[in-house]
Amino acid sequence: MARRVLSLALWAVLATVVLVWLPIVAVVFACTAPFDRGRYAAGRWFRRAAIVCVKLNPLWRFRTSGVRITDPRRPYIAIANHESFADILLISHLPWEMKWVSKDALFRIPVLGWMMRMAGDIRVRRGDLESRSDALREIRDRLERRVSVMVFPEGTRSRTGEVLPFRNGAFRVAVETGAPILPLAVAGTRNAIAKGSFLMGPARAEVRVLPPIETAGLTPSDVPELRERVRRLIIDARDELRRELAAR
Repeated sequence: MARRVLSLALWAVLATVVLVWLPIVAVVFACTAPFDRGRYAAGRWFRRAAIVCVKLNPLWRFRTSGVRITDPRRPYIAIANHESFADILLISHLPWEMKWVSKDALFRIPVLGWMMRMAGDIRVRRGDLESRSDALREIRDRLERRVSVMVFPEGTRSRTGEVLPFRNGAFRVAVETGAPILPLAVAGTRNAIAKGSFLMGPARAEVRVLPPIETAGLTPSDVPELRERVRRLIIDARDELRRELAAR
């Protein structure tokens, strides 16, 4: 019962931060939209809300590690494993802007969905081929505007902790555009919020940025090998992170 009450209180804090953040993002969007076509500034301010939410949660200790990106306007396709809703809050701590490919349901949440639209995030409906095609087109658009894109290629969170198979779409776009892949390994967030539950738990979580993988010179026939190479790198780094977190 105590955990349920605490979780409800922490969700209320999260909702309050979202409400407070709406006018901030709206002002930044209104002031920058005419010349910031990639919505970099509005998106960056939107991600800061996630950092505040984590700081206000006494159960969570989140951190980042790994490669530091020196040019935030060089566009990457960031690829991460997906363990929990809290992955979004964790990855938002990385100090550069990325547009998120997110399921349609999030865009339909009042206030949150409005800010996602202002931030230029990319909507996709599961099982809808036309929506998936539109999302791939929008990924290309963001890359052309020199903004990175964040993708969970598993398509959904894993209930077992096993990294699910990766889908081809993001890797195909990376090869077509020549954008480098930026692998991200996430560990620890399953303890923060489990799939299918609203209950929050104590969690030490970390996202590790792995060295970028260049795609220049690759062809569509290289996509399967690239996809599996990235998946294996992320799995190995995630397993290493789990061992490190357990030892702390």
